[in-house]
Amino acid sequence: MASLVVDTAPLVLDVGVVLLAAATLGYGARRIGLPSVAGYLLTGLLVSPFTPGFVADGNQLSLLADIGVVLLLFEVGIEIDLKRISREQRSLFWSVPTQLGIGMLIGTPIFLFMDVPMLGALLLSLSIAMSSSVVIVNITRSPRRRTDTITEEAMLGWSVMQDVVGVALAAVILATFGNSDRPLPIALGGLVGFALIAYISSKILPFILRKVRWEKDLFLIYSVSIGLVLAALGTVVFAIPMALAGFVAGLAINQSKDTEDVRKAILPFRDLFAVLFFVVIGSLIIPAQLDTSWKFALLVLILMVLIKTLPTAFLVKVSGLKVRPIQLGVGISQIGEFSFVLGSLAFKEGLITSDQFNGLLVAVVISILGSTLLVRKIKSLDLKQ
Repeated sequence: MASLVVDTAPLVLDVGVVLLAAATLGYGARRIGLPSVAGYLLTGLLVSPFTPGFVADGNQLSLLADIGVVLLLFEVGIEIDLKRISREQRSLFWSVPTQLGIGMLIGTPIFLFMDVPMLGALLLSLSIAMSSSVVIVNITRSPRRRTDTITEEAMLGWSVMQDVVGVALAAVILATFGNSDRPLPIALGGLVGFALIAYISSKILPFILRKVRWEKDLFLIYSVSIGLVLAALGTVVFAIPMALAGFVAGLAINQSKDTEDVRKAILPFRDLFAVLFFVVIGSLIIPAQLDTSWKFALLVLILMVLIKTLPTAFLVKVSGLKVRPIQLGVGISQIGEFSFVLGSLAFKEGLITSDQFNGLLVAVVISILGSTLLVRKIKSLDLKQ
């Protein structure tokens, strides 16, 4: 028993120190008008092995961050209300896929020209075309926000549709161009098989939750565990990236009448693990490589404007949504959690270099800070139109 305590003490210390630092820097960031995510990213940079001072165990933090991104996307899937979008923001059903399609059509050839393999080019293009649901939620809930209610709802709806369409595209891309030895029909069959299991789970879970509705501890355990089990099952059995599987699981459970209760039960865990997720992003940045990776970071940011900011503002005007188009376009102009998942996958598969991955991480940080700050300043431009 004493040996177990000694073995686990460093992990507990790492997590405790990281969370304490993240909370402190997150609070400091908010005090000076920055999003708390900026403090979490800075924490990761400070505790990384690439900077002097305290070094957290990257493997252990990555494990906790993996759990965080699963719960994060699981909760996003649960929160999606496609019926409400079809009723109030129907144009998003064609405008968002169009925006993602523009991103793929423009970005993929550019990365192919840079000798990035087809799978890597497709994943990078999709990752840049997608936004961060977490950051967008923070933008719409910030006391410093300058957005009106209609624009905020459209911004959230846009990110939701991006998640739905982006996950579907990513699944097809990985099944079609992935490096798996499985034939394409079997890979696509795996997607269908997992969707079927998620659907069956969505029918069983409500029955279980109704039985334990007044047992708060059991309700919480079931709510968290079902997301983790389904996500891991999607990876182990059907070879689907865990983050994608978590999102699909949440989307399936979304059909339950207990959706809101499940989401509320998961939120505290999601928020806690999400902090570690952004800390891990910061910890992966290698400052010594900035002199060689800044060009790729700049390319990613320019592409983001070309394939996301501008097309979104244009499509918003064409679609007739009664919102501020430039503000909405800027508000979704960041690269976030799902984009990081796709970029990390490309790096692990050897499809992009270390310099390129480092540049992508730098672009993540700059885009999150830039969109959060600029969306507050852009109001006057929309009002002059």
